[in-house]
Amino acid sequence: MFMLALLGAALGVVWGYHFAHSKLTLPNSSAATLATPFEFTVKQGASLKSLAKQLTAAGLLPEPQLFWLIGRVTNQATGIHAGTYRLEAPLTPLELLQKLNDGDVVAISVTFVEGITFADMRASLEKSGDVKVTLKGLSHAEVLKRIGAAESNPEGLFFPDTYRFALGATDAEILKKSYQTMQKKLAGAWAVRDENLPYKTPYEALTMASIIEKETGKAEERPLIGSVFINRLRVPMRLQTDPTIIYGMGNQYTGNIRKRDLLADTPYNTYTRDGLPPTPIAMPGLGSLMAAVKPAQSDRLYFVAKGDGSHYFSASLEEHNRAVNKYQLGR
Repeated sequence: MFMLALLGAALGVVWGYHFAHSKLTLPNSSAATLATPFEFTVKQGASLKSLAKQLTAAGLLPEPQLFWLIGRVTNQATGIHAGTYRLEAPLTPLELLQKLNDGDVVAISVTFVEGITFADMRASLEKSGDVKVTLKGLSHAEVLKRIGAAESNPEGLFFPDTYRFALGATDAEILKKSYQTMQKKLAGAWAVRDENLPYKTPYEALTMASIIEKETGKAEERPLIGSVFINRLRVPMRLQTDPTIIYGMGNQYTGNIRKRDLLADTPYNTYTRDGLPPTPIAMPGLGSLMAAVKPAQSDRLYFVAKGDGSHYFSASLEEHNRAVNKYQLGR
C-alpha cells in the first residue's frame, strides 16, 4: 500500500508539472484555426479558487483544483489583481498565474490635449466607447464634488496628458486622476516660481498659464508670451487678449471677434477689465505652467501674429503698430 501511495504521489507530481508547463487551449479555437483572443474579468476580491472555477466553466481550464494548487505551491494564489484580461495566444498555467499577479489587464488610453476646455473633456469621455460614463447629466459643480475637488469652477484644473486605465474605468476615475495630476504639477511649478511675480495664489498662475496656452502653439514662444502679460500687469495695463474674449462669448463665438464683442463687458473681457479673468480659460500644459511662473526676462508689451504660427514681439506701441501694418495689413 505504501508503494502504491508513493507511486500515486509521484504520478501526481509528474502530472502537475506537465499541466503547469503545457499550453492551454483558448476557447473557440482549434489546431485548424488561429487562436481567437479570450477575455475574462476578475472581480475585486475574487479568490484564485473561485477564478479557477470561472475559467473551467469558460472552457480555458480542464478542471479547477490543479490550477489552484499550482498557485498555492508557487505562492501566487493571493496576489491576483482585479480587471479584465485578454489572452491573445495560448499560454501555460504558470504564465497565466504570472499574468494575474502582474495585473497585466486590458488597458485603455485616454488623451487630453493642451488647450481644451472642461466641457471638451467631458464630451470626449462620453463619446469614448471604452469609458464607463457615470457623470452624464451632472453639472460641473456636481462633477467636482464627485471627484473630491474643493473648487467650484472646473476650468483649468485638469492636466493634459495620456492616461492609462483598466478596461471599464469610469469617467469619474479618469477625471480624478487628471485633477490630482494638475494639483501636483501646479504645486511643483509654484514652488520654483520667480520672485516678485504679480500673482497672489497658485490659482492666478494657473489662470495666466491657460492664457499663454491659448495664445501660442509654439513651445519656444511661451516664456516670452508670459513675459508680455506679466509686464502688462506690472505697468499696469489691461491684458487685452482675444482668447479670454472668445471664452467669455461661449457658444456665441462663430469664428470672428467683432468690435461689439470687444466692447461688451463680461468677466472675461480683458479689454474692458483690469487684471486676470476670474478663472482659467482652458487646460494648460506643463510648458505654459512654467512660462507663467518663470517667464522670459524682457521689456516686451506687445506681440502680433506673423501668419506662420509665430509672433513678432515689441516693446513700444509705435513698434507694434509697424508690425501690425507689416504682418496683418500687408503694408
